[in-house]
This record gives sequence, C-alpha cells and structure tokens, in this order.
Amino acid sequence: MDIRLLDASDAKKYWKLRLEALEQNPEAFATSYEEAISRENPVEGVAKNLSKERSFTFGAFHNNDLIGVVTLMQEAPLKLRHKANIFAMYVSPKMRGLGVGNEILLEAINHAKSMKTIENLILTVVTTNESAKKLYSKLGFKVFGTEKRALIIHDIYYDEEYRVLYLKQ
Repeated sequence: MDIRLLDASDAKKYWKLRLEALEQNPEAFATSYEEAISRENPVEGVAKNLSKERSFTFGAFHNNDLIGVVTLMQEAPLKLRHKANIFAMYVSPKMRGLGVGNEILLEAINHAKSMKTIENLILTVVTTNESAKKLYSKLGFKVFGTEKRALIIHDIYYDEEYRVLYLKQ
C-alpha cells in the first residue's frame, strides 16, 4: 500500500471513489449520490479542490487503485487557523479491516502536526458507525458534543458525534 498527498492529476480516481463512498455509505456524508452525479464537470471541480490552499487530501493506493481517502482542511480565518477539520474519510469495503483507515488518518494527523499552526483536529462521525468511532478513539479523538438528527436519509435520522484531537496540550 502506498499513501500520498493527492493532486489535480488524481481527480478522476478520486471522483470514482467518492461516488462509491456516497453509494456504499450514504449516512457518512452530507452530500448525496444524487446531488453528486448531477454536478456539472465534477472531475474538474475535484481537481480544483485538490489544489486548494490549506486543503490536503491523502490517498491510499493498492496496485495503483485508489482505495482510501481522507481530507485535512485548515480553517482560513486568522482567529481559527489553529483548527483543522478531518472529513470525507472513506475506505473501499474490499480493503476494510486491513489498517488502511488507520494509515491514511495517521498521515493526515502527522501532516497537521508538521504545520505547527494547527492545534485542534475536529471531525464528525455518525453515531452508528462503530468501526470509525473505534478508530478515532484509538487515535485519541475525544467526543465533545452530539448533534441529534444531524442527517436525514429516506425519513431516517442519524445523529453525529463531534470529536477533537488536541495536538498541543
């Protein structure tokens, strides 16, 4: 497995995996599959996002296939730049349970630590996603709040936990 920072040349592979993620785990993302496929020039949009300042998307590759991703995005306002968000984390079902999620998330955490200005990493996770919650807890993310009815999919509500990892004490 190879883990690296993605760039605009990875946009097509990222988009393919993103659509898989939205289909496989709709409760894990605010965007729906239907919204995603209706976008105009989605691969171009992904390429732009992969080139944004203060945004870093890491990908895990197996045999040149993109099998997992996670994005680290530092807040832009000066008063908030000590914070970054972890989002859009996904590992293809065929590669789950092999440590891929752990490795790409560690890559994002280590990148945040190397930036010196980032002190807090924040993420949300659906309360029913036990494997993700276990991973986040293992890596030190602590719950600081819960949003009831954060998402609704086909008339079913999902709650989300807010978690933080303090990089500096």
